[in-house]
Amino acid sequence: MPHSMDREYAERAIPQYERAVERAGGEAVRIPLDKPPAEVMKIIEGCDGVLLPGSKADVDPARFGAERSAQTAVADPGRDAVDDLLLRSAYQLRKPILGICYGLQSLNVFRAGSLIQHIPDFLPEELRGRVNHEAGKKVAVAHAVEIDGESKLARIVAPASNSGAGALPDERMPAAQPGGRLVVLVNSSHHQSADRIGDGLRVAARCTDDGIVEALEGTAPDHFVLAVQWHPERSVDADEASRAIFRALIGAAGQKN
Repeated sequence: MPHSMDREYAERAIPQYERAVERAGGEAVRIPLDKPPAEVMKIIEGCDGVLLPGSKADVDPARFGAERSAQTAVADPGRDAVDDLLLRSAYQLRKPILGICYGLQSLNVFRAGSLIQHIPDFLPEELRGRVNHEAGKKVAVAHAVEIDGESKLARIVAPASNSGAGALPDERMPAAQPGGRLVVLVNSSHHQSADRIGDGLRVAARCTDDGIVEALEGTAPDHFVLAVQWHPERSVDADEASRAIFRALIGAAGQKN
């Protein structure tokens, strides 16, 4: 679940993720944030993959050894505790992982990485106004993201540029650029991002306008680990690349059976 303290928000947010998982052929299982660890682990044991959703909280900066910024939102210890259980299990058993927005940040901190607590405070003045990373869910396309052409993420979304059926507006399609670069247009609802990259992770994509990290992936060839800073669950009806991300998670989970 997205948040342990704001139940209304969590119940409002979770159906989009469930629908995206189910559309890709998976079964969505809600992991509660208010149960004892032993009870949570019993639920986790029956799952073949992990999806870490977004959240209105921010990761406690004490977890990566930083002082709290005035812009940092209240932490959600209940969510962080369950994320840690999910990630520990997933890494031990090689279950596939997909992190979305807060889920990317949670994954990076779990792997001993750190976060930029407020992007405008981090960027040089000449870059601050180029992208509104906090554009919100009402803005379908907030900015462009450049995906590393050698990344696993590129192999997932690149076929979407050659897909005919179901591919909606052309401007949302991945576009190959000179030098093997792949550019996609994405939504955006965050004010934090990865800073120091966690152990066993690598940068898979950055914002084309300001270089902010937009995707991470695992370096181990035998373990599907992917996290994106945007919200593909919001755009599964609008573009093939978003659908491909969820299909990749479900495909990897199916291989665990």
